Amino acid sequence: MVGFETSDDAAVYLLGDRAILLTVDFFTPMVDDPYDFGRITAANALSDVYAMGGRPLVALNILAFPCSMDPDVVVRVLQGGAAKCAEAGVLVVGGHTIDDSEPKFGLAVMGEAEPDRVVRNVGARKGDVLVLSKRIGVGIMNTALKAGLETEETLAGVIESMAHLNKAACEAMVEVGVNAATDVTGFGLLGHLQEMAGGSGVAAYLDVQSVPVWDGALDYAREGVKPGRTLDVINALDAHVEWGGFERAWKDVLCDPQTSGGLLMAVSADRADVLLATLEDRGEDASVVGGILAGEPGHIKLR
Repeated sequence: MVGFETSDDAAVYLLGDRAILLTVDFFTPMVDDPYDFGRITAANALSDVYAMGGRPLVALNILAFPCSMDPDVVVRVLQGGAAKCAEAGVLVVGGHTIDDSEPKFGLAVMGEAEPDRVVRNVGARKGDVLVLSKRIGVGIMNTALKAGLETEETLAGVIESMAHLNKAACEAMVEVGVNAATDVTGFGLLGHLQEMAGGSGVAAYLDVQSVPVWDGALDYAREGVKPGRTLDVINALDAHVEWGGFERAWKDVLCDPQTSGGLLMAVSADRADVLLATLEDRGEDASVVGGILAGEPGHIKLR
């Protein structure tokens, strides 16, 4: 049903009366605590299924580490991933491990959905409202952590956000009905919005001041604290974004590569309030961040 033609979050294969969702994702460590690393990485991998309106069922561990590493550290990574999978109701049924100089961990995930309720990252329509379920700026804050400007204690909220499952947000969007959705990860909010708008044949706008951003992220961006890939994202988007008069730091924030970010949903204007209320009822702190326009496919205007 779905391959890689539109950069969707998971592949979808029709098997009888069920849509089977398949995805894989893994990372190098973004935090020092191995248990948190496992939790965050698992949440990120499971998110691709949630972004398509699915229910993850089983997962396989993907693990790489140097054989000289303390086995207890490796155990904690796996325990963190297993705990997050258990929270999601997902069975970890195996995996594969290799010797590698740099630690890496992730999951290959299989999920399911009703074929007519699969949510894709294309299908947004003129007049749709854009709703985002998590704050952005995670990449910047993680960079500040690595630079010693923050600690895991001061970034506890950021860490818990990354480890937070998009399960409830998925259930809300499937219940209400949205026209398109994706999770915000390595290409930043603008990058994933551009994919959605381009694939849907529409333009989009962002209300910059309405975008929820982690405290400190904009200030760090002003100081040049940001992931190395941010400039690549900005350069890739320059031809598609009408930046307006916003300061350069906003470019860095809106193009900030996210780890286990929230869901970006395009919903009909007459359902937006219902979606926001349903998300709130399920404990999600979602925000309206923009909308969909007629215009050059993939063009984004900042307001």
